[in-house]
Amino acid sequence: MNDMTRGGTSGANPAPAGKQDTGAKPEWAMSRREIERVLRARAGLPPLPRRWPWLVGLVVLLALAGGGAAFWQMRSDALVPVAEVPAEAEAAPVMELLPAEYDVLDPVDLRRAVRVSGTIEPVRSTQVSSEAGGRVESVLAETGDVVAAGDLLVQIDVEALTLELDLARSNLEATRIQLDLATAQLGRTEALVERGVASSSALDEGQSSVQGLRANLRAQQDQVRAAELRLGNASVRAPFDGRVAARSVEPGQYVSIGTPLMTLVDLSTVEMEASAPVAAGATLRPGQPVEVVVDGGQERVFLGEVARISPVAGEGTRTLPVFVRIPNDDGSLLGGMFATGRVVTAKAEAALALPSDAILEDSDGTYVLRIVEGRIERAEVEAGGTWGDDLVRIVSGLSAGDLVVTAPLAELASRSLVHILED
Repeated sequence: MNDMTRGGTSGANPAPAGKQDTGAKPEWAMSRREIERVLRARAGLPPLPRRWPWLVGLVVLLALAGGGAAFWQMRSDALVPVAEVPAEAEAAPVMELLPAEYDVLDPVDLRRAVRVSGTIEPVRSTQVSSEAGGRVESVLAETGDVVAAGDLLVQIDVEALTLELDLARSNLEATRIQLDLATAQLGRTEALVERGVASSSALDEGQSSVQGLRANLRAQQDQVRAAELRLGNASVRAPFDGRVAARSVEPGQYVSIGTPLMTLVDLSTVEMEASAPVAAGATLRPGQPVEVVVDGGQERVFLGEVARISPVAGEGTRTLPVFVRIPNDDGSLLGGMFATGRVVTAKAEAALALPSDAILEDSDGTYVLRIVEGRIERAEVEAGGTWGDDLVRIVSGLSAGDLVVTAPLAELASRSLVHILED
């Protein structure tokens, strides 16, 4: 059966319903290509050639070509290695470093010190007491006054003492006269004995009288000197240059020998009786320099030195008494002040040092992270021990002016890129 009998009737309109072939597809259900075949058949034209066989072949060929290309691509990928992308070509992150996270190495003076604390007291302090009894006539110095050695502080009434001295001197003079008379009498007796006129007993008696008067004269001379001393002691004078720390007597008061009158201190040199950890005793030596700061002293540093070290720690305290001598020419340091000090046990001048956080260690040794042209590099160093303020001395591996990371930044490593932020 040809397309004409299957496709429809002649003319543009479909055949009447009563005469249409029941096996033919109705025109409304035909595709555009089927309608064209029906019309060509009615017009007596040859049918259109079929397209699907060569279309299917074209599709198959394209599929085979694509598969072959994929196969050869896979083969090429397997045979030719992919070139690595250089690290510099990748977009490496850049970390910003704050001023507190890096430091420029500059030479510094390092100190290793032992901290001590204690109370400041005058090196010389004395309680001036009365060496003569009597009524206090005048007090010539007040608390806080500066006095010089020999200045009159307290005057005790000297009237009674003057009478005692006059009496002692009178007795001395009378005894001297008696001795002179006895000595002359002894001379005459000796002359008479030589001529045989006087007996030897008279000579012995004259000699005894002279010796007794001589002894009495010496005793009375001592009494005069004692009276003079008591009279001199009635004027109480400063034994050394210093300041009056306390006054305990008033005019009109009666005092006896030994009564306290004043307390005098010498503040030209003071001493701090400090306490140091007993474990630091092995490093302490007399003569070591000490930097002393007084509470409330506006951070002024006074320089002193270790004068003495107790060989025994305080019972129950586990601290070692250390005595620090401090010059105080201007009198700024006063007795009773509390102070802290740093006993310098070792020094290193113009040394390089870094905080301990900047020092890193691994299986290859000790190193730091140095910044060179915006990139981190590993720098091997030799450490010289810990010094004051948590600093580690750098013996070798770095130079003055090097820029070093000082903060513990775990994300930094060798070759990392950094950007320095300045204050």
